[in-house]
Amino acid sequence: MIERVFEGLIWNSRFIVILAVVFGLLGAIILFIVASMDIWGVAVYTFNTIIAHAHPEDFHEDIVAGIIGAVDLYLIAVVMFIFSFGLYELFISDIDQAEGKNGSKLLAIHNLDQLKDKIAKVIVMVLVVNFFQRVLHTHFTTALEMLYFALSITALAVGLYFLGKVGK
Repeated sequence: MIERVFEGLIWNSRFIVILAVVFGLLGAIILFIVASMDIWGVAVYTFNTIIAHAHPEDFHEDIVAGIIGAVDLYLIAVVMFIFSFGLYELFISDIDQAEGKNGSKLLAIHNLDQLKDKIAKVIVMVLVVNFFQRVLHTHFTTALEMLYFALSITALAVGLYFLGKVGK
Protein backbone atom coordinates (compact mmCIF):
# COMPACT_ATOMS: atom_id res chain seq x y z
CA MET A 1 0.00 0.00 0.00
CA ILE A 2 2.85 2.40 0.82
CA GLU A 3 4.41 1.62 -2.54
CA ARG A 4 1.15 2.42 -4.36
CA VAL A 5 0.71 5.73 -2.48
CA PHE A 6 4.35 6.68 -3.08
CA GLU A 7 4.17 5.85 -6.79
CA GLY A 8 0.94 7.84 -7.09
CA LEU A 9 2.64 10.77 -5.38
CA ILE A 10 5.66 10.55 -7.69
CA TRP A 11 3.45 10.25 -10.77
CA ASN A 12 1.27 13.19 -9.80
CA SER A 13 4.31 15.35 -9.06
CA ARG A 14 4.61 15.81 -12.82
CA PHE A 15 1.84 18.41 -12.58
CA ILE A 16 4.42 20.86 -11.22
CA VAL A 17 5.32 21.29 -14.90
CA ILE A 18 2.10 23.32 -15.18
CA LEU A 19 4.05 26.22 -13.66
CA ALA A 20 6.57 26.15 -16.51
CA VAL A 21 3.75 25.85 -19.05
CA VAL A 22 1.72 28.76 -17.67
CA PHE A 23 4.67 31.08 -17.15
CA GLY A 24 6.20 30.07 -20.49
CA LEU A 25 2.96 31.07 -22.20
CA LEU A 26 2.84 34.28 -20.17
CA GLY A 27 6.42 35.07 -21.23
CA ALA A 28 5.53 34.41 -24.86
CA ILE A 29 2.51 36.69 -24.68
CA ILE A 30 4.61 39.44 -23.08
CA LEU A 31 7.25 39.09 -25.81
CA PHE A 32 4.58 39.28 -28.52
CA ILE A 33 3.19 42.47 -26.97
CA VAL A 34 6.64 44.07 -26.58
CA ALA A 35 7.64 43.14 -30.15
CA SER A 36 4.37 44.53 -31.48
CA MET A 37 4.94 47.76 -29.56
CA ASP A 38 8.43 47.95 -31.10
CA ILE A 39 6.94 47.58 -34.59
CA TRP A 40 4.38 50.27 -33.72
CA GLY A 41 7.22 52.54 -32.59
CA VAL A 42 9.04 52.01 -35.89
CA ALA A 43 5.83 52.74 -37.80
CA VAL A 44 5.27 55.99 -35.86
CA TYR A 45 8.92 57.01 -36.34
CA THR A 46 8.68 56.30 -40.08
CA PHE A 47 5.41 58.17 -40.45
CA ASN A 48 6.69 61.20 -38.49
CA THR A 49 9.91 61.28 -40.49
CA ILE A 50 8.05 61.16 -43.79
CA ILE A 51 5.55 63.83 -42.70
CA ALA A 52 8.37 66.12 -41.51
CA HIS A 53 10.22 65.60 -44.82
CA ALA A 54 13.30 64.84 -42.75
CA HIS A 55 16.03 62.55 -44.00
CA PRO A 56 18.05 61.31 -41.04
CA GLU A 57 21.41 59.85 -41.95
CA ASP A 58 20.64 56.33 -40.68
CA PHE A 59 16.93 56.35 -41.48
CA HIS A 60 16.82 53.04 -43.39
CA GLU A 61 19.17 51.29 -40.97
CA ASP A 62 17.11 52.44 -37.98
CA ILE A 63 13.89 51.13 -39.50
CA VAL A 64 15.39 47.79 -40.51
CA ALA A 65 17.12 47.38 -37.14
CA GLY A 66 13.89 48.11 -35.28
CA ILE A 67 11.92 45.61 -37.32
CA ILE A 68 14.63 42.96 -37.07
CA GLY A 69 14.75 43.49 -33.30
CA ALA A 70 11.01 42.87 -33.17
CA VAL A 71 11.37 39.74 -35.31
CA ASP A 72 14.00 38.56 -32.84
CA LEU A 73 11.52 38.99 -29.99
CA TYR A 74 8.78 37.22 -31.97
CA LEU A 75 11.10 34.26 -32.55
CA ILE A 76 11.96 34.06 -28.86
CA ALA A 77 8.22 34.14 -28.11
CA VAL A 78 7.77 31.23 -30.52
CA VAL A 79 10.47 29.33 -28.61
CA MET A 80 8.50 29.93 -25.42
CA PHE A 81 5.28 28.70 -27.06
CA ILE A 82 6.92 25.56 -28.42
CA PHE A 83 8.54 24.95 -25.04
CA SER A 84 5.21 25.36 -23.22
CA PHE A 85 3.22 23.18 -25.62
CA GLY A 86 5.94 20.56 -25.63
CA LEU A 87 6.19 20.36 -21.85
CA TYR A 88 2.42 20.10 -21.58
CA GLU A 89 2.21 17.30 -24.12
CA LEU A 90 5.18 15.42 -22.67
CA PHE A 91 4.29 15.60 -18.99
CA ILE A 92 0.57 16.30 -18.68
CA SER A 93 -1.57 15.26 -21.66
CA ASP A 94 -1.89 15.42 -25.42
CA ILE A 95 -3.64 18.54 -26.63
CA ASP A 96 -6.84 17.19 -28.18
CA GLN A 97 -7.46 20.21 -30.40
CA ALA A 98 -4.00 19.84 -31.96
CA GLU A 99 -4.83 16.31 -33.13
CA GLY A 100 -7.83 17.10 -35.37
CA LYS A 101 -7.95 18.38 -38.92
CA ASN A 102 -7.17 21.88 -37.66
CA GLY A 103 -4.14 20.60 -35.77
CA SER A 104 -0.60 21.62 -36.49
CA LYS A 105 2.31 19.25 -36.99
CA LEU A 106 4.56 22.09 -35.87
CA LEU A 107 3.46 21.74 -32.27
CA ALA A 108 3.14 17.95 -32.24
CA ILE A 109 5.78 16.78 -29.80
CA HIS A 110 5.98 13.16 -28.73
CA ASN A 111 9.36 12.95 -27.02
CA LEU A 112 12.02 15.11 -25.46
CA ASP A 113 14.29 14.89 -28.53
CA GLN A 114 11.58 16.39 -30.76
CA LEU A 115 11.10 19.24 -28.28
CA LYS A 116 14.83 19.83 -28.11
CA ASP A 117 15.20 19.80 -31.92
CA LYS A 118 12.33 22.25 -32.48
CA ILE A 119 13.60 24.64 -29.83
CA ALA A 120 17.17 24.37 -31.13
CA LYS A 121 16.09 25.26 -34.67
CA VAL A 122 14.19 28.33 -33.54
CA ILE A 123 17.08 29.39 -31.30
CA VAL A 124 19.44 29.14 -34.27
CA MET A 125 17.08 31.39 -36.22
CA VAL A 126 17.10 33.86 -33.30
CA LEU A 127 20.89 33.88 -33.47
CA VAL A 128 20.81 34.44 -37.24
CA VAL A 129 18.43 37.37 -36.86
CA ASN A 130 20.54 38.77 -34.02
CA PHE A 131 23.66 38.45 -36.18
CA PHE A 132 21.92 40.30 -39.01
CA GLN A 133 20.80 43.06 -36.63
CA ARG A 134 24.34 43.56 -35.33
CA VAL A 135 25.84 43.56 -38.83
CA LEU A 136 23.57 46.45 -39.79
CA HIS A 137 25.35 48.71 -37.30
CA THR A 138 28.86 47.51 -38.09
CA HIS A 139 31.09 49.67 -40.24
CA PHE A 140 33.78 47.80 -42.14
CA THR A 141 36.94 49.78 -42.78
CA THR A 142 39.53 47.24 -43.88
CA ALA A 143 39.67 44.41 -46.37
CA LEU A 144 40.35 41.96 -43.53
CA GLU A 145 37.12 43.00 -41.80
CA MET A 146 35.23 42.42 -45.04
CA LEU A 147 36.87 39.00 -45.36
CA TYR A 148 35.78 38.11 -41.81
CA PHE A 149 32.29 39.30 -42.66
CA ALA A 150 32.19 37.14 -45.80
CA LEU A 151 33.50 34.12 -43.86
CA SER A 152 30.90 34.60 -41.14
CA ILE A 153 28.11 34.71 -43.72
CA THR A 154 29.51 31.57 -45.37
CA ALA A 155 29.69 29.78 -42.01
CA LEU A 156 26.13 30.85 -41.27
CA ALA A 157 24.90 29.57 -44.63
CA VAL A 158 26.67 26.23 -44.18
CA GLY A 159 25.26 25.89 -40.67
CA LEU A 160 21.72 26.61 -41.87
CA TYR A 161 22.15 24.12 -44.71
CA PHE A 162 23.15 21.35 -42.30
CA LEU A 163 20.44 22.34 -39.84
CA GLY A 164 17.91 21.80 -42.63
CA LYS A 165 19.33 18.30 -43.20
CA VAL A 166 18.84 17.24 -39.56
CA GLY A 167 16.12 14.66 -39.23
CA LYS A 168 15.83 13.97 -42.98
